[in-house]
Amino acid sequence: MNNENTMKPADAVKSKAKAARIPLEKLHPFEGHPYKVQDNEEMEALTESIRENGILSPLIVRPLENTTEEYEVISGHRRLHAAEKAGLATAPALIYALNRDEASVVLVDSNLHREHILPSEKSFAYKLKMDALNHQGITCGQVGHKSREDISDTESGRQIQRYIRLTNLIPQILEKVDDTRVAFTPAVELSYLAEQEQQDLLDTMESEDCTPSLSQAQRMKRLSQEGHLNMDVIFAILTEEKANQKEKLKIPMERIRSFFPKEYTASQIEQTIVKMCEERYRNKMRDRDAR
Repeated sequence: MNNENTMKPADAVKSKAKAARIPLEKLHPFEGHPYKVQDNEEMEALTESIRENGILSPLIVRPLENTTEEYEVISGHRRLHAAEKAGLATAPALIYALNRDEASVVLVDSNLHREHILPSEKSFAYKLKMDALNHQGITCGQVGHKSREDISDTESGRQIQRYIRLTNLIPQILEKVDDTRVAFTPAVELSYLAEQEQQDLLDTMESEDCTPSLSQAQRMKRLSQEGHLNMDVIFAILTEEKANQKEKLKIPMERIRSFFPKEYTASQIEQTIVKMCEERYRNKMRDRDAR
């Protein structure tokens, strides 16, 4: 079961792999890699599997520049962590002579098809790959339709842009996106807010125990661009009653239809009932004042 994240290097990589067993202290995580390595139930299961069976699928690594037999992990960060927890001294690896940009592309491609991938992981992965391709001279520009196949073969250029926007969120709000407390589409709109505005938003969300809807996020984005967004405005927007929070009274039509003319529409019936309630309330107030 410890074959997760197995991959074949990208077709563009022409170098041959060298197989070796490498001491764990010589293996280092890929600097700035976007994928989280968490000590959860899955990690415990992976650790137990490696403890019993060893690492069945070799790590993919590259030699670090200006070092002696030190390597950077491209694929296999979870397996490396599990091996350390299991007390292994070495790990099997395939060594590829890749530069930083080539390794970035392979790292992203080897993980994007995982069953569980967080929005934050995908957003920083897309940005890492786009930057690497730009460095290699493959211009992605605004990640338009002509270049989207260079970033992902499953998502449109526009969707990739939206994911990359999330890298502009402060970490605390991005964490709420990962936890599904803030929906993806509003989060994209919130990514246009300045850092202090996002901090004010975070403080308000936590103090009022609420999150913005899409329309609220869009309004805050517009106000931010106009220079009119501050803590008071954020508070006013977040604490307003949302349409789906308003209480509604539903009365089956068959219970009241006989009390109104047949030609009355549902809207006319509603208006008549409201007027009757208002009149009853006024009469009640007059009777109270007359006492």
